[in-house]
Amino acid sequence: MTIPSKYDASQVEDKWYAYWMKNNYFHSTPDDREPYTIVIPPPNVTGILHMGHMLNNTIQDVLIRRARLLGKNACWVPGTDHASIATEAKVVAKLKEQGINKSDLTREEFLKHAFDWKDQYGGIILDQLKKLGASCDWERTAFTMDPEMSESVIKVFVDLYNKGLIYRGYRMVNWDPEAKTTLSDEEVIHEERQGNLYYLKYKIEGSEDTLTIATTRPETIFGDTAICINPNDERFTHLKGKKAIVPLCNRVIPIIEDEYVDVEFGTGCLKVTPAHDENDKNLGDKHNLEVVDIFNDDASLNSFGLHYQGKDRFVVRKEITQELEEKGFLVKTEVHTNKVGTSERTKAVIEPRLSDQWFLKMEDLVKPAIEAVLGENSEINLYPKKFENTYRHWMENIRDWNISRQLWWGQQIPAFFYGDGKEDFVVAENREEAYKLAISKNLIEKSFKMEDLRQDEDALDTWFSSWLWPMSVFDGIRNPENEEIKYYYPTNDLVTGPDILFFWVARMIVAGYEYKDEKPFQNVYLTGLVRDKQRRKMSKSLGNSPDALKLIDDYGADGVRVGLLLSSAAGNDLMFDEDLCQQGKGFANKIWNAFRLIKGWEIDATLEQPETSKIGLAWYEAKFQKTLVETEDHFSKYRLSDALMAIYKLITDDFSSWLLEIVKPEYQQPIDQKTFNGIIEVLENNLKILHPFMPFLTEEIWQHIAERTPEQALVIAKYPVQTEFNSEIITDFEFATSVVSGIRTIRKDKNISFKDKVELFVVDNEKNTKQFDAVIQKLTNASAIKTVSEKVEGASFRVKSNEYFVPISVENIDIEAEIEKLEGELKRAEGFLFGISKKLSNERFVSNAPEEVITLERKKESDTIAKIETIKSSLNALK
Repeated sequence: MTIPSKYDASQVEDKWYAYWMKNNYFHSTPDDREPYTIVIPPPNVTGILHMGHMLNNTIQDVLIRRARLLGKNACWVPGTDHASIATEAKVVAKLKEQGINKSDLTREEFLKHAFDWKDQYGGIILDQLKKLGASCDWERTAFTMDPEMSESVIKVFVDLYNKGLIYRGYRMVNWDPEAKTTLSDEEVIHEERQGNLYYLKYKIEGSEDTLTIATTRPETIFGDTAICINPNDERFTHLKGKKAIVPLCNRVIPIIEDEYVDVEFGTGCLKVTPAHDENDKNLGDKHNLEVVDIFNDDASLNSFGLHYQGKDRFVVRKEITQELEEKGFLVKTEVHTNKVGTSERTKAVIEPRLSDQWFLKMEDLVKPAIEAVLGENSEINLYPKKFENTYRHWMENIRDWNISRQLWWGQQIPAFFYGDGKEDFVVAENREEAYKLAISKNLIEKSFKMEDLRQDEDALDTWFSSWLWPMSVFDGIRNPENEEIKYYYPTNDLVTGPDILFFWVARMIVAGYEYKDEKPFQNVYLTGLVRDKQRRKMSKSLGNSPDALKLIDDYGADGVRVGLLLSSAAGNDLMFDEDLCQQGKGFANKIWNAFRLIKGWEIDATLEQPETSKIGLAWYEAKFQKTLVETEDHFSKYRLSDALMAIYKLITDDFSSWLLEIVKPEYQQPIDQKTFNGIIEVLENNLKILHPFMPFLTEEIWQHIAERTPEQALVIAKYPVQTEFNSEIITDFEFATSVVSGIRTIRKDKNISFKDKVELFVVDNEKNTKQFDAVIQKLTNASAIKTVSEKVEGASFRVKSNEYFVPISVENIDIEAEIEKLEGELKRAEGFLFGISKKLSNERFVSNAPEEVITLERKKESDTIAKIETIKSSLNALK
């Protein structure tokens, strides 16, 4: 097989990925091996590959490839999440472009469009992961709305409802007016924003008196149903029992008293809008107030908004402020900063809204999940441990989970209504079961037709699907005793971002203990966020997020993988620097060139193995084993960056820079068979430990080394076994390399050609082993290493307490190069002396500078004069 002169990733990566797929190396079925299982955090079906995906999936692939090499039955399950809000928004937008409104379609018609969209775009990100080298078991690819997955979700809903854990309630919820659905508390991001505080005057009924309230949302006055004062606030004793008139709409509302009102905030008078604020709703329930909802589902005003009907809330805010001012109701406006809830998905400002929704009781469900991570006998490890505090805070302050969404894309809630009342429903897995249930409970007459049951229009929260992911991908909900769930569950490692620690990770733990009475995974590795060099989060709006596929085109998948991991310390944010991808590409080229060097050697089977090669190979074996121990420790702590760096240094420094120099035959001379075989074995072991990080390059070199059958591919090779190693030989070699470096420095400084032999003398205070003397001689072209008791004339250096001497003679110096170097040094020294002399001849400087400064400058002057004399003397000797 011809070996190309340069490594070209574009000619290699598709070839080997196709080969791996053809030979089904990534597919797993239960057998007698130890399973190693990862489930992919399912990316949104709408998604395309970005830097976060690149990091997360590179880490997973490193772990899965390593497990495969360790002989485990590695199973990495890929898939996508239906992403209710994001996907429905994209489908609605596409339909709009075609002149179709969602409201004009039936649910079935809309879902057909949605599935068509998913079939066209839904697999893009998974195909892109293949470009990265992700070795997923693609035969197991799952989608959270696959029929069997949906069946599992519905089965769980019915089960939890029957256990009394799911209920339907009229509650204040977070409403996303852009997506037109409710959101859970965790899907709302609270941002500090600067706005205004508006002071408005309300007339007192039957009087010329007024009261003033302060509000950040003047448009909500149409929903006011009371004014509240603190009963202990003496300023407003005269208002007790009276009524106020709401500006513009002239509705008469009661003035109520409650200690809830903060006398320090605003004016001390609080407008109460029970339909649009959770705290106001609590006040309203306590005081039996009317509830007036002034918004449509898109946050435009409804008929209660009078002449503002149909206008957006923020448009109304501007216009009503002007009207209130013109009519004398606006007292003043102040700049005010407050926290505003925004939708995690659409970024729209959230509206609190009263609505009938479905909730899951969480208080008891989370107890096993808290114990599993934080208890004395915890079963699940979070890496880094700092996230345990975040987990504790969320889980110990959990609220009931709002699991219903006003969407069609998702699993439809299996509640079937048989009457007009809010409680006139049954919950069952399908319409047939619902009908049977309603009949058996005597809720309907037998004359009632099954088709007349009305299924709840809402869909379930997407996370209600994905919290079952480690079980549902193995059909563990529908068939809890099947062979696969028993073999692969619990999974081993979960790799994900800390931003979904609660959304997904914690909920999977809850579901695991509820449905398998067991943890869903052993370890959770929480990666950092990918940021740019200025520590800014990667985003399209900032234009600082590289095109993931272009990076692969420019640097190769292996180069990008190395670049990502080298910039990613465990659990910390990743400061991505494209230069590190270039470093990864350079590393690939270095390994390729080392391989070409080895394959270019001619072998002579009759040659004896030199002592230098023998000791060199023995040293490298010990260094390799030491690195294996280090990387194993790094892997156990999920310090993948450190593991890669240990391997990087081993190959770059120890293998390429030292071992190959030690064993390399003389110019145009052959190498002995034993050494060649040893180097090939070393190279193959290097490829094995590097393969999880750089799969394409390593497979390419592996297949070039020898003809291999599919059973001998690197992707399924056996990982090197850890053995005892000689640490003394490593220490001795480090000493020897210091000697080599010292001699090389002298050669460079004195312009002694490497072709010329030098003698080395040593005052051996360390009494070091002589086993590397031959290596030192070969690497420095030293004719001999002689031990002496006295110093020898010549250039010298120290290594620990040993002193080394290289005699210098005119014969072994490159005269012209040495003269050129000395003349350069003379010029720099004379320039430096001129500067000092000028300073010391300045009377003002000498009279004003401290004495110690003058002393130091005079010493610099005398030292430089002495140095100039030495250089001139050396030049005279050479000339």
